[in-house]
Amino acid sequence: MRDDVSPDLPAPRRRQFLKYTGVLGASALVPPALAACSGPDSTNDTGDGGSGKDGTLTAVIGYGNDGSWDPTQTASAFAMAANNHVYEGLLDTDPISRAPYPALATEVPKDPNATSWRFTLREGATFHDGRPVRADDVVFVFDRILDPGTQTLAKGFFASWLEGVRKVGPRTVELTLRFPFPDGLSRLTLAKVMPEHVFSKPGAWDEAIRGLAVGSGPYRQVAHHPKSNTTFEAFAAYNGPRKAAFRRMNWLTIVDAAPRVAKISGSGAGAQIADNIPYANVARLEQGGLKVAGGAGMNNLFLMFNTRHEPFDDVRVRQALHYAVDREKMVRVALKGHGRPATSFLDEGNPGHRRARTVYGHDPDRAKALLRAAGVKGLKVELLAVNVSWIVDCLPTIKSSWDAIGVETTLAPQETTAVFTKMDQKQDYQVVAAASNPNQFGLDADLIMHYNYGPGNLWMRYTRWAGHPVAERLFKDMDRATREPDPAKKRAMVQDYIDVVAEQAVLYPVVHNELMTAWDPDRLTGIRAQPYPGINLLQARWV
Repeated sequence: MRDDVSPDLPAPRRRQFLKYTGVLGASALVPPALAACSGPDSTNDTGDGGSGKDGTLTAVIGYGNDGSWDPTQTASAFAMAANNHVYEGLLDTDPISRAPYPALATEVPKDPNATSWRFTLREGATFHDGRPVRADDVVFVFDRILDPGTQTLAKGFFASWLEGVRKVGPRTVELTLRFPFPDGLSRLTLAKVMPEHVFSKPGAWDEAIRGLAVGSGPYRQVAHHPKSNTTFEAFAAYNGPRKAAFRRMNWLTIVDAAPRVAKISGSGAGAQIADNIPYANVARLEQGGLKVAGGAGMNNLFLMFNTRHEPFDDVRVRQALHYAVDREKMVRVALKGHGRPATSFLDEGNPGHRRARTVYGHDPDRAKALLRAAGVKGLKVELLAVNVSWIVDCLPTIKSSWDAIGVETTLAPQETTAVFTKMDQKQDYQVVAAASNPNQFGLDADLIMHYNYGPGNLWMRYTRWAGHPVAERLFKDMDRATREPDPAKKRAMVQDYIDVVAEQAVLYPVVHNELMTAWDPDRLTGIRAQPYPGINLLQARWV
């Protein structure tokens, strides 16, 4: 995994990337300024909500549908979830376990440690416009991802370990790896196969950004109305492993919590499933007969320090502010029990989790001692924060914790774009509180850590830390771990560098929390709550 997971895009695109991914959490309240889609016909159809084989499944998504829909670029929670229904990779992954399974390819390679993987495409696979899926389409997409002159988000997931992709036959391709990289199998779901005859046309990638979606998956996009809804229909010619169970789906985008909850609750509910449920509404929805479940994963509140602003260049000060935070109180009061204090950069459910050597339990005395050792007295901190609802709920606990150790704290929650405009413009700041969730891209520790740390990484540019000697050693250790072929050694190497990340606390989680999904169990079955934004209905059915 390379360091350009968060690519060096122009500032507006970086802000779009941050806003629409789980990076910035549940309720980014900034209206996007994107033009209406000129792809599929627009509609405001809200669906009939009826169940049964001819009914429309209506879903409520708590994120905007007007972010980029280009699968090679997008970090939009709505678009990524939708694209999983519209497009296929050579392999796709289970939405919970993230285990790879054959999608367009006929099988998973038998040797994940090989340095070349050969895939045969499913016979009879067609795109939604009726044209057959060819090996050329696979090569077309990977060439775009690996092109050094084209900056895409997907490049960061492939370029360090994937040398290239070549056509072997009309339905056969071969991937050549730089070194054995078993984790690459699950990452193939991030390379959605797109029709060359559609997206090689001039201006087509801009159309993809605005909502044009033509894949080979079980659902085809039939209407797209930014800021309102996107509609899908079952693709009759689909012959893959996860066939459409719903004749029609209508996904509504409702970012504000109150109308989103109202849409799924009560006798007049107009939807059968909704994601991004506020904790305060869980009990009422359950009393109304809905099933509400949480997906625990990497979703987290993190603190990010400006290491060029004294005294935050001193690791002892960063550690002191972490030790001061009463995480248990934050989980109990702000998160209503739906979270855990961070014991590592990785959440405790991650397969690569190990308790870090430095764990920031609530220890005000140690925090005071660290400040004294750093020679810091009378510290005043302005905590710049995104105004995501659950983040705002957590801020009073941070303030009271820091005030209690003699650090005069001012809370400054702002619109998400305002916060990251300051970062993009390299304005001065002290500490930022925001949210992140790289699980929508995958579970492997290498992906997650490179998403956050690396010499060219967006987050490291915000922290101004990449040139520090400790950072330079860290990045080299991370690259060595990526290339380590022995799984046990690699896991140990990753855990060792996570210990460095924990000790340095430059950008580090305070709590990991659950994302809540609600659905009508009398209408739907096969639903599993995800630990990242969005929904996956490829195994769902009407009751």
